Amino acid sequence: MDDFARRTVRVDDADKTVYVAGSGPAVILMPEMPGISPDVARFARWVRDAGFCVYMPSLFGVDGAYPLVEARETIVRRACVSAEFRAFTGGGTSPVVTWLRGLARLAHAECGGPGVGAVGLCFTGNFALTMALEPAVIAPVVNHPSLPLDDPGALEMSPEDAAAVAQRVARDGLQVLAYRFDNDRWCTGRRFAAYRALLGDAFDGRVLNSDTANTDPPPFFRDVVGCAHSVVTAHLVDQDGHPTMQARDEIIAFLAERLNAQPQ
Repeated sequence: MDDFARRTVRVDDADKTVYVAGSGPAVILMPEMPGISPDVARFARWVRDAGFCVYMPSLFGVDGAYPLVEARETIVRRACVSAEFRAFTGGGTSPVVTWLRGLARLAHAECGGPGVGAVGLCFTGNFALTMALEPAVIAPVVNHPSLPLDDPGALEMSPEDAAAVAQRVARDGLQVLAYRFDNDRWCTGRRFAAYRALLGDAFDGRVLNSDTANTDPPPFFRDVVGCAHSVVTAHLVDQDGHPTMQARDEIIAFLAERLNAQPQ
């Protein structure tokens, strides 16, 4: 990850490592469980090369490493009991989202433009939406959101935050782009239905056939996740015209349209 600047960013007296690269409007790219893998970094480079400044916060795991099966017993369990995350039903919005909103404000101040994009993946998928309570966030992308883990039809946010997000959608014309595979057991059709019930036509949930997923993902995704899940990272097939590559291109086009980015 030598092509990213490694920064320590303080928000509300809390320090986190953030990897930054590129120029143009800011995009906050949050890692999927169990961390910033080479596949997550690859997606960050694609976004950077499309004309954005990518801010990638380290929230859990080993930065730059391919996740192993053992991460289930260390990284995943640790995150599930962490005070920063609300992995189960009834916990409300994860407190780490407050920090991420502060990062969005900082990134907007540094990069300018009409606003900031936010891309969540898996464990952080829904964070992209709840970050939109920060006015600077104008392009949320929710990828295969897995929280809460114990209720496939619930959303990882407090009732107050859900109502506030719905109000912002109605007031500002916010659009939300989302992706999942059809047989994903961590992000089911019930979860997308819950988003649609909250957001109406502002929720653009796109579903890919699981048969198109990469059949040889890293061990953690093969043995722990156990199904097609990570559309633009671990289960992406890097071939021109492939459905997962089309999803990547659609995300970048959505960010460009919303953030008025100039193509590179």
